[in-house]
Amino acid sequence: MQSAELRYRRDPDPQLGARVQLFVRNVSTRPITLDASTPLRLRGQEPAGWLARGDWAWHDFPSAWPSNQLLLPPGGLTCWTFNGRGTDWGVGTTADLETGRGEDTQRWTIRIDRPQVWISAVTFLSSNGSVFPDSLVFHVANGSDEAVTLRSCRLWLPDSNATWRALSPKISLTNLAAFPADRRIPAHDKGGARATTGALPLTYAAVEVEVEDPAGKRSSLWAHLRIKRERFDIGGGWVAAALGGSNTLQCVPYLKTLKRLHVDAGMHQEVPGYTDNPDLFGEYPLRYMNRFQPLERYDQDAMLPRLHAVEFLGEPQYGGGRPVPPMEVWRAFAPYQATRLATSVTHSEERIWRLYAGLSDFPHYDAYRVTAPAPDAWTKYDRWNGETLRWGAPLETIGDMCRSLRDLNRPMPVAYWSQGAHDGWDRVGGRQRTSPTPDELRSQAYHALASRITSLYWFNLSLKSLVKFRDLLQPITEVGREIRLLEGILLEGDAGHYSRTRKPDGSPDWDLATVCAPTGAALFALDLAYAPDRAEKVFQFGPPRPGTWRFPMPSYLRGVADVFRIDANGIHDARWERTADGITITGEATVAGIWIAAPDRGMRAKLGERLEQLRAAEVKIGFDPARNDGDFDSLRRLAAAK
Repeated sequence: MQSAELRYRRDPDPQLGARVQLFVRNVSTRPITLDASTPLRLRGQEPAGWLARGDWAWHDFPSAWPSNQLLLPPGGLTCWTFNGRGTDWGVGTTADLETGRGEDTQRWTIRIDRPQVWISAVTFLSSNGSVFPDSLVFHVANGSDEAVTLRSCRLWLPDSNATWRALSPKISLTNLAAFPADRRIPAHDKGGARATTGALPLTYAAVEVEVEDPAGKRSSLWAHLRIKRERFDIGGGWVAAALGGSNTLQCVPYLKTLKRLHVDAGMHQEVPGYTDNPDLFGEYPLRYMNRFQPLERYDQDAMLPRLHAVEFLGEPQYGGGRPVPPMEVWRAFAPYQATRLATSVTHSEERIWRLYAGLSDFPHYDAYRVTAPAPDAWTKYDRWNGETLRWGAPLETIGDMCRSLRDLNRPMPVAYWSQGAHDGWDRVGGRQRTSPTPDELRSQAYHALASRITSLYWFNLSLKSLVKFRDLLQPITEVGREIRLLEGILLEGDAGHYSRTRKPDGSPDWDLATVCAPTGAALFALDLAYAPDRAEKVFQFGPPRPGTWRFPMPSYLRGVADVFRIDANGIHDARWERTADGITITGEATVAGIWIAAPDRGMRAKLGERLEQLRAAEVKIGFDPARNDGDFDSLRRLAAAK
């Protein structure tokens, strides 16, 4: 897929290929050796040939592993992936797959069809805080014209991380806590199940979900992805910086500020005086995002709880002027695949990032909509009656990009670098303010959150940035507090309904989105009636304005018992009513309205208790530079240190 909303200086290539996963099982009674010399041809050509011709962006067939032999035991399964660049390898095409030579040649016909029923999200969770998950939640999207019934879920696992490419049937799950409870997912609807698995290894797995159609025919849905314990981390960007003779991560006032902002991760690896200080790191832990070399130091039980994800390639789609080819990105990540370390890569340009789909375990992207470099052409957006801007782009394109990245990489989780306080962007198009306003910051974050991300990284909460843009401290705190309220649904859920409503004159009015989980749904109304201020060159939102918002819901959530509005300051009543396919809410909102639709009336009280705990934890820190001048002065003195 490719978004139709983004605008570029050059029109993007309209040819769309497909990312294809081939699940191959050894049905013989003897082991099969697969290595770089194994004869494998698609349409008569070896994978390296299609790569060299430019027809494929990347692949991981056995020939991609010149020194890594795969021994596939009887009954074993492996997965081969390739990413086609254009329509010759797109939906609706076929390819003959040949293995062997001469009389030993075997042939199959591969059909590249658009799926009618698919696994749309898989999340591995831990019930006790361990890095080793012990349950999973999977969601199934039924795009067909018939109902399907969930029958079972099976995990195919390797015997060890070293043999991660050879999978065997290990865990069969039939005792599913399904939603809907009868396991029947109606046509053009969504459902899924939660299952307890016991402690799982941090490696790659095939997830097989068996479904049955009304005629009793059973078939399997497949996904191949890394098992990693999912948690909603909030990153602070490049939090480690030299400060006099020490480092910012040795400065307690700065660490207290990050903790109050609900930041729990950052772009660092190990900082002497911080990561080796049990008291300091224990009180203010920030999980690492970095290269994690040497691998043997980081791939150990004691280190794993400290790690968020491998992140060291920067933005390979830019590559310092030369885009790094997707196959080079795959080779850079290949050494990590036999480890327990999840990889992440920063995507940057929706126009081409489909070619990089599937390369990392936890993809994310960065895109900022005011006073920042961007690959899209801001002057080509005619969003405001023909008025074009050089200093900003439509804020809602964040949502367009999130939905693109999510669907291109499904069912893997995705994350987003959101525009925060950053002391580093230049003045663009005459705009004097070089970071977003509080409303611009909140709007961008919520266009991402409403699209269902499972981590958010602020760019860039350095000490100097926070001092320069004090007015963003409280808005970042409030978004962080709201994420902590929503994270259960965001982690267990799947993206649901999305629509854009318009005013009678055709101008954008609201973006409506839902994230649906077994326990309830988060509903979002995102205000699109903002306008550029010609003098200040910022986007201005008005006061809360009335609206009536219709949210279609999956069948398993149409009997909700309670709907209420939430924000960082409280839990609020809402006016709502059930409809044939969901609910309708009437009220007022600006920037981002957030509601919870709960099947259980007790959810309101639980979230209220959680909110009070979050507030109490903030107060306990004893440091509030957003509202206490003395605390802010201590931060400012730190930032001025030489």
